Amino acid sequence: METVDYRIFRLEPGDVVLDLGCGEGRHVISNYVRGDVQAIGVDLALHDLQTTRDKFEPFREPGNQNKSFHLSVANALQLPFPDSSFDKVICSEVLEHIPDYQGALNEIQRVLKPGGMFAASVPRYGPERLCWALSDEYHANEGGHLRIFKANQLRHDIELLGMHYIRRHWAHALHSPFWWLKCLFWKTQESNPFVKLWHRLLVWDMMEQPWLTRTLEKLLNPLIGKSVVMYFYKGSK
Repeated sequence: METVDYRIFRLEPGDVVLDLGCGEGRHVISNYVRGDVQAIGVDLALHDLQTTRDKFEPFREPGNQNKSFHLSVANALQLPFPDSSFDKVICSEVLEHIPDYQGALNEIQRVLKPGGMFAASVPRYGPERLCWALSDEYHANEGGHLRIFKANQLRHDIELLGMHYIRRHWAHALHSPFWWLKCLFWKTQESNPFVKLWHRLLVWDMMEQPWLTRTLEKLLNPLIGKSVVMYFYKGSK
């Protein structure tokens, strides 16, 4: 399920789009499917990139020369791309994992073209704070969340790089109770009936997109949305 709203993050024909920390491919595959673009995804985890490659296969359009799909192992602090390489960059649910997140923001600013758009999402302060309060294991493990962002502070950090704020919204409200339940029953989460039941609800919602849960999530996002998503454009030189 996408975190970025493509009504705001509009893909134009010919765009070169980077998904930084693409994980198992949620946005990099969406970029390819949604437009005639060059969709590029990078991540440190080779096994996640292999999963992304497998997920991508049903969507491949070998006869369409107007789009392409590429994956690569790369470090967010040393991206293997020249300055001003990308029309758009997505960094979704990644910055909270990186010790030097400001270094990653510097790299995003470097590879984004002047006038290009940047979409950043991180866990929202309130829901994330509750997860930390309910379980140390939630964040105190290898690859876990290193910090809880306050959206206004992150916005300020990005604006200091010469990015201009466009707007923000919240996403995945139905996921917040799921993670609270997982944290509350962390040691027994695999067998806990409440966790399993909420997981079934999320899978049903993702697969069927029913009006009831889609409407409920829209109403709840401003209150308990799991993620905050912000959009910026890079100022011209």
